[in-house]
Parts: sequence; structure tokens; C-alpha cells
Amino acid sequence: MSITITSDFECGNIRVLSASDNADIRLEIESDGKADFFQWFYFKVDGPAGARKMVIENAARASYEQGWPDYQACMSTDNANWSRIPTTYEDGKLVFEHEAEGPCFYAYFAPYTAQSALRFLDKVAEADDVTRLPLGKSLDGYAIDALRFGEQVDLKKRIWVIARQHPGESMGSWYAEGFCEALLDTDNAMAQKLLTAACVYVVPMMNPDGVARGHLRTNAAGTDLNRAWAEPSLEASPEVFAVLNKMDETGCDLFLDAHGDEAIANNFIAGSEGIPSWSPRLAELLSTFKNSLIQATVDFQDKEGYPIDGAGRANLRIANNAVGERFDCLSMTLEMPFKDAKTNPMAEEGWSPRRCKELAQSSIDVMAKMAERLR
Repeated sequence: MSITITSDFECGNIRVLSASDNADIRLEIESDGKADFFQWFYFKVDGPAGARKMVIENAARASYEQGWPDYQACMSTDNANWSRIPTTYEDGKLVFEHEAEGPCFYAYFAPYTAQSALRFLDKVAEADDVTRLPLGKSLDGYAIDALRFGEQVDLKKRIWVIARQHPGESMGSWYAEGFCEALLDTDNAMAQKLLTAACVYVVPMMNPDGVARGHLRTNAAGTDLNRAWAEPSLEASPEVFAVLNKMDETGCDLFLDAHGDEAIANNFIAGSEGIPSWSPRLAELLSTFKNSLIQATVDFQDKEGYPIDGAGRANLRIANNAVGERFDCLSMTLEMPFKDAKTNPMAEEGWSPRRCKELAQSSIDVMAKMAERLR
């Protein structure tokens, strides 16, 4: 039986160098179309049952080489349920091995396609007290939509949650899905408490073009959306342009941008400490949020994370810094791991869609407790 390797589907990314031997499949990851970033892979292998050895030859040249040590690739037999398989990084090559019984999918993390996001938006928008807000179009013509939970009235706080600025960070979409599902649950006391105090806006898919094309970090124009918030444009970053316009209309009291980090094997939050208007009020809100999330879930920690920017040295092209400065609000980037989370390791599952959703629920618990004190 011959070996067939395909990635000509949404989010797919791989280049086949050789696949004549089940035990010696040689591959390369393709870069983003108009940018040199690459790390995301997602492909299907259809071939004889038995031991498969797959080698990604250009792993050392990936955008984040430090993301490979201790990383375990994701595998699925049905393209829906994902587990981890033995993976090593040696001599600049990423090698994963799997005892396959038939066709299998392999990916950097459990995929979440642009079409899946559209179907999810359609479903959620049918619920009571949820409004679908068309904000604009991507360069490839995808809708950039927000979901508004609850009515916007003057006394309510405004909370914005966005995900998937970087298309290869699919955990952001799983987090956003879990966040929305919790808000829809009328038996979820903390979610209902949050909706009493706040109007919540969620953009589950910021970069559908990059997602559909199998990119790691950029949209159809080759723009890193999380470096476009200072001066977004309809030509290079219409996704950010559309969302920021709506935020200017509604205002913002809390902002959370869901991402994934290749190298750090833990969940953590990056705040906006280096913005020009950083204040003791914002510092107290950020500290309270992080400490409360530590209490809410064993999957969150604050010992590992990014270096904190010095006073006035924040990069205002990055979403959480731009929004924090623009609205004088608690503004955060949530980073989730591609690897397993060291604070609560689960070897077979690793960090996973299920755990992304549970972290979203814990985030809602914290937001509900803090909503009244955001201003």
C-alpha cells in the first residue's frame, strides 16, 4: 500500500520531501505566504498500518526553535479527538513516531478552522441575549464578527475578549469557544453574575485568512496583526481596523487577547506595565486578576512569563498595550502553551482543547468577581 500525505485542506501545512517508506517520511513546514514565519503544521497520512517515523527537516529554521525541546506532536484518527505522540528534537530535526492502524492526522496543536469559527458564530448568535455584530471583512473576504453577550447599557462595564490574531495559535479559538459556551450556560452562576455587571464582546476569530491558509503568524497581506494596533489599515490589517473601530464605539473596561506561546510550557499573562499611562490602579487590577486566577485553577501560574517592559517602553503596536493605553483599562495577553503545562502536567493529553475551555471558565469566574471594580 502506497503512502499518501495531504495538506490541501483548510489550515493544512506541510511539504513532502519523500514518503516511500513508512519508517522514513521526510517533510518540511511551509512558511507564511508573504512572510518568513513558519512553525505550524497540519497534515494527513494515509498509508499502511505499522510504525511511522516522520522527520521535519527544517525544524531548526522555524520561527521559534526553542519551541521544539520537550514538545510532543498532536495526532488524531478522526480529525476531532487529539492526543500526544512521542516526539524528539535532535540535530535540528523534529522527529515523531507513531504506531498507526490507518489514516491519521498530525498537527502542531489541535486545529480550529475558520469554517469551524463561522459555524460556531452562527450557532451562538441564535441564543437569547446574544447579538452578532458584523465588523468588517478580511482581505480574503471572510467576515470579521463579534458576539455581544447581554445588552449594552450605561451602568454595565464593557469587556472585550479576542482570539486567534496569530493563526497558528489554535488554542486561542478553543479558549474563545469555551468562554462563549460558559456565558450561554444559564446554570453557570459566575457567568450569569458577569453578565449582570458587564456587556461582553467576543471576537473568536481575528485572522481567518491566515488560519485558512495554514499560516503561523500573519494574515493574507503578510501582516502580524498583533503588531498592527498602533496604525491599522484597510490595506494591510483590516481585521484590527474593524475591531478597534467597534471598541472605540463601545469603550472597554477589560481586554483579554488569547494566544499561544511556543517555548514557555505554562499558562501566563502579559500585562501592559510599560504603557505611558500605567498607574497604581492598573497595577492593582492586574495583580488581582493574576492572583485570583491562580486561586481559581491549578493550570495558571505567574512565575514564568515575558520580561516586564520598563516605564514608558511598551510596544504600542501590540494589542494589549495599545488597548490599555487607549482606554486606560486592565488589558492583558493570555498565553497558553503548545507543550504540556508544567504546573499541572498530563502527559498523554498535554495542553489540549478541553483544558483551554476549562481555563476560559476560570477566567470568567475571576472577571465576575472583579467586574464592579474595573472603574
